[in-house]
Amino acid sequence: MTATPEATEATPTIVLVGHGMVGQRFLEALAERGLTATHRVVVLCEEPRPAYDRVQLTSYFAGKSPEDLSMTDMEFIKDHGIELHVGDPAETVDREARRVTARSGLVVDYDVLVLATGSYPFVPPVPGKDAEGCFVYRTIEDLLAIEEYAKNAQVGAVVGGGLLGLEAAGALKGLGLTSHIVEFAPRLMPVQVDEGGGAALLRTIEEMGLSVHTGVGTQEVVVGEDGAVTGMKLSDGSELATDLVVFSAGVRPRDQLARDCGLTVGERGGITVDEQCRTANDPHVFAIGECALASDGRVYGLVAPGYEQAETAAATIASDEAAFVGADLSTKLKLLGVDVASFGDAHGTAEDCLDVVYSDSRSGLYKKLVIGRDGTLLGGILVGDAEAYGTLKAFTGSVPPVSPESLVLPAGAGESVQLGPSALPDEAIVCSCHNVSKGTIRGAVTDHQCTTVPEVKKCTKAGTGCGSCVKVLGQLVNAELEASGIEVDKGLCGCFGQTREELYEIVHALRINTYQDLLDKHGREEARGGDGCEVCKPAVGSIIASLAPAIGASGYVLDGEQASLQDTNDHFLANLQKNGSYSVVPRIPGGEIAPEKLIVIGEIARDFGLYTKITGGQRIDMFGARVEQLPLIWARLVDAGFESGHAYGKSLRTVKSCVGQTWCRYGVQDSVRMAIDLELRYRGLRSPHKLKSAVSGCQRECAEAQSKDFGVIATANGWNLYVGGNGGATPRHADLLAQDLSDAELIRLIDRFLMFYIRTADRLERTSTWLERIPGGLDHVRDVVVHDSLGICDELEKLMRAHVAHYRDEWAETINDPEKLARFVSFVNAPDTPDPVVAFVPERDQMKPDLPLLSIGMRPADVLEGSAQR
Repeated sequence: MTATPEATEATPTIVLVGHGMVGQRFLEALAERGLTATHRVVVLCEEPRPAYDRVQLTSYFAGKSPEDLSMTDMEFIKDHGIELHVGDPAETVDREARRVTARSGLVVDYDVLVLATGSYPFVPPVPGKDAEGCFVYRTIEDLLAIEEYAKNAQVGAVVGGGLLGLEAAGALKGLGLTSHIVEFAPRLMPVQVDEGGGAALLRTIEEMGLSVHTGVGTQEVVVGEDGAVTGMKLSDGSELATDLVVFSAGVRPRDQLARDCGLTVGERGGITVDEQCRTANDPHVFAIGECALASDGRVYGLVAPGYEQAETAAATIASDEAAFVGADLSTKLKLLGVDVASFGDAHGTAEDCLDVVYSDSRSGLYKKLVIGRDGTLLGGILVGDAEAYGTLKAFTGSVPPVSPESLVLPAGAGESVQLGPSALPDEAIVCSCHNVSKGTIRGAVTDHQCTTVPEVKKCTKAGTGCGSCVKVLGQLVNAELEASGIEVDKGLCGCFGQTREELYEIVHALRINTYQDLLDKHGREEARGGDGCEVCKPAVGSIIASLAPAIGASGYVLDGEQASLQDTNDHFLANLQKNGSYSVVPRIPGGEIAPEKLIVIGEIARDFGLYTKITGGQRIDMFGARVEQLPLIWARLVDAGFESGHAYGKSLRTVKSCVGQTWCRYGVQDSVRMAIDLELRYRGLRSPHKLKSAVSGCQRECAEAQSKDFGVIATANGWNLYVGGNGGATPRHADLLAQDLSDAELIRLIDRFLMFYIRTADRLERTSTWLERIPGGLDHVRDVVVHDSLGICDELEKLMRAHVAHYRDEWAETINDPEKLARFVSFVNAPDTPDPVVAFVPERDQMKPDLPLLSIGMRPADVLEGSAQR
């Protein structure tokens, strides 16, 4: 506890006007420097409550109370003797007498005055803006008023498509209103994202049921005879019927108090300050946060720069050296459930910069990295998937250890690479809000014995600002704890404290056959009764599907609740391609196909204008199907005897084969027959990741079996079984598990191996990674699978027999179910309308995606000269 000074005439006094997030950080900085023990500190706060988390304001509509949002520990206020006056703003400042007068009549003389008055919402000067039913979106009181008025409203409109505008629209939708967003700029979030990012965001938001009007302004708020809002007139001549209007068209610095007392303000607003945050014409007055015009000529509207200004002002008052010369404008938010992030030179303004872009408008993904000529990462934009934000932002200003192209590709696509925080140097800034480096975070664990993220937050302040670095923070803390031999939380996600392996055991032992039941009974306390997350839903869906016969669940992934757990590809039983079309991949077991079936594939490809290619997995892929064409194509394929090839699922893909002893003079076993038997046995088997296999008829290894998850090579005495191979981005030679096996022995060991892998692997973990991670590695797996060291082999075999007995072709099930067929449309509200982005042009007697159209749909991961604005 800090001793507080007795208030005497000689006690220097610091008066803080404004108690928002930046004001509270200033108080903490004063306390850290011991100034609360030597100064009287008085706070005049306009709002009726002390500082709260304005960044998380919208979480009020998700169930958080105003108390939950509070950032003010009243014990802190009491312990440091801070005089906090809420609901009592400063009204006048007499700089000559150094005196502040509050609305209540309270008069306080000061030695140092700090203005942290923040900003106010800009409301366009349009007729009707003050009508009943018009609101701004800035404070808790604003939200309470919107919530009350919305009880009698049906339609809401938000003026402004920036950060707060999208949050406001989401709040209105959550209150049950039909929601519209009106943005004057040609795209949403014009400051943070470019044209491509705006297009991806637009599609995702419209799919949520919100109507977006870009490139138009509000000309008038239409008011009824009772004085309440009835509609809006837009600049393009259209009208919008609405009962409620929220203005979220930006903010302006609250500098009127400074103007009234003669402080210098900028031409466009903001209290002019120097690098120490002192006002330009009065060294006794400081300004911090959104009301300040910094020495670089910018008003910063983000919390991180405000915190830095607060620390700078406190340090200067304590006679320490400090300067605020500008700040990182990086930001990461989840708007309407969509991840949106930008960092560094996001719009590519640097000379001779290059853009590396990946875009998938159908999935709402857009990733752009701005790269310097020397390979330096300058900035980027992430929409739909900001998983790598923390790591990429920390790499800004340096050359990443891998190619930029690999960083924008989604996991599992091409040469994608997921860089972890361990790749960062110690000097990399992880938390921009509080300027905390990776080395400082590591030191909190090793030197200060912090063992949890909350403890590290308290020690370093990392993660206590905007929160965008918390994921990276957690990874760093866990890595450092593990390096020190300390056990860490291995929970699958924020919803489950158990690993995937533990969840598998719970589902199996208790015969839990729905995701919601598992979440409500075994999820973390705070997650129970919720909707789960994008991590655990597909993971649990896969577990339920792989155990379906044993737990009494349907193995059909589009049945009931299971359908809502699936990723995009499984949702349509087809692989989404780069221009929004889908591929059609029928199963061709062992690569063997009769001429009649070849003709069927050719006719279908011809009739639907599909691109055809023979793959490395020995089957024929057909590309370019529109989503509404998929059932028509598959009806013909099923009628011809084809089944789903499961190219879209985390399941068995193919079992390649050479021609074996039937045709090859070197073959010693019938590799084709064995490949067909294996593929038909394990088809549709859901697993943590995709499974690939191959059977070679002799030691010449033409089928490349040793690069597969499980590979089989013929010998004169039977079969050798190899496991844990991978021929992808991280190649791994498979290990020999057993040799000279009979047909029955081979199948029995593969049954056991696959079910043991499914039982114990982590989410999205290939067999190659699993084999290296699992304690004991190959020797342990051999003990379990071959020698039954755990006594579970009977159970593993039983589970596989149940899978084989209950297998059903997913496409055969789907085309016979009208309800399931209803999902196969490009637009729910216009089911007969094809997606205009999906178009093709001829190439080499076939067709390919129309690349010019990709500028409004998808763009490939490629290096493009300059930025999108050039």
